[in-house]
Amino acid sequence: MTKKAMYGKYGGQYVSEMLMPAISELESEYEHYKSDPDFIKELHYYLEDFAGRETPLYFAKNLSKKYGIKIYLKREDLLHGGAHKINNTLGQALLAKYMGKNRIVAETGAGQHGTATAMAGAALGLDTVVYMGEKDVERQKMNVYRMDFLGAKVHPVSSGSKTLKDAINEALRDWVTNVDTTHYLIGSVVGPHPYPMIVRDFQSVIGNEVKKQIMEKEGRYPDSIVACTGGGSNAIGIFYPFVDDTDVKLISVEAGGEGMKTTRKAALHSASLNVGEEGILHGARTRILQDKYGQILESHSISAGLDYSGVGPELSYMKDSGRLNTSTASDNEALEAFHELCHLEGIIPALESSHAIAHVMKKAKTGELGDIVVINLSGRGDKDLDTVIKSRIEEEV
Repeated sequence: MTKKAMYGKYGGQYVSEMLMPAISELESEYEHYKSDPDFIKELHYYLEDFAGRETPLYFAKNLSKKYGIKIYLKREDLLHGGAHKINNTLGQALLAKYMGKNRIVAETGAGQHGTATAMAGAALGLDTVVYMGEKDVERQKMNVYRMDFLGAKVHPVSSGSKTLKDAINEALRDWVTNVDTTHYLIGSVVGPHPYPMIVRDFQSVIGNEVKKQIMEKEGRYPDSIVACTGGGSNAIGIFYPFVDDTDVKLISVEAGGEGMKTTRKAALHSASLNVGEEGILHGARTRILQDKYGQILESHSISAGLDYSGVGPELSYMKDSGRLNTSTASDNEALEAFHELCHLEGIIPALESSHAIAHVMKKAKTGELGDIVVINLSGRGDKDLDTVIKSRIEEEV
């Protein structure tokens, strides 16, 4: 295993021999095309004219006034499709086309990655198949409709916890069966090398833009950058360009679920960085939720996009090295933050992003965040309105 495949003790390529040729091909082709002028030019075209980059860095004046610090929102929610996911799907779909693959498969939790994959597949003329847990199909029906309208075939997954973890398993099985014609378009910084590196590189456009934008607005870098973390693609995307800028505090906020209650039998949260243990999941060594026998625990979050039992290996390494600060927000805290941003700024955030907002609301007046904070608003909340409405009804009952 090459050193490039590892982030300290994390990462690697823990896959079957049947997949190794495809993994090796992907690594070789990516290394070639990532510096190819034609590939770069075409990707920039789609990111700008199709997806809508660059996204604004918005000064949240009302939020800032209430909480006593300058709060900026990186508006990834304004991208085509409503989330940061399109950055990666366009990159990988274009890579698949350059590799001669005519079919892409993907997994999805909240449906944002599946929708973004369907959009990229349609734009680039690729057959698209998306695997989605039955539980997520039920709570994210609107995204299922969108994927269908965009020409993707959605396969509900009924095994296991019926969420993102199981959707990934099914997508991997499809890839093994159809590897000659198919590229597996992973949606987060998870899986075997080179996927965490590829997704990180395509998502780093977020942090690179923030570097330029915050200098134009403030003449310096922020004191803190806060992002929600499930698998971790939006987090690593905004964090990675700042890794060497050690004066900037990087804060990952995971789903604390039902108040971070935890037993050896079940996890009522999705906080792999905070309480997970070293293990192997979906082809990589990372921090995962597992019992004392090494069995993967079912995660929980009100936000489907954070409902995952693992996290990206590079984020695990950043946590261990001390570069990454980690925290959690509960379901109720995320819902409170959701309403706060709606009322104060006229912006409806995704429940995933609401976890990051919740952390800033809790810590703003403690001095821990500094004077200038950037929150990665990774997605918009249209997809979550049914969930928010149901939570309000349950509260009233």
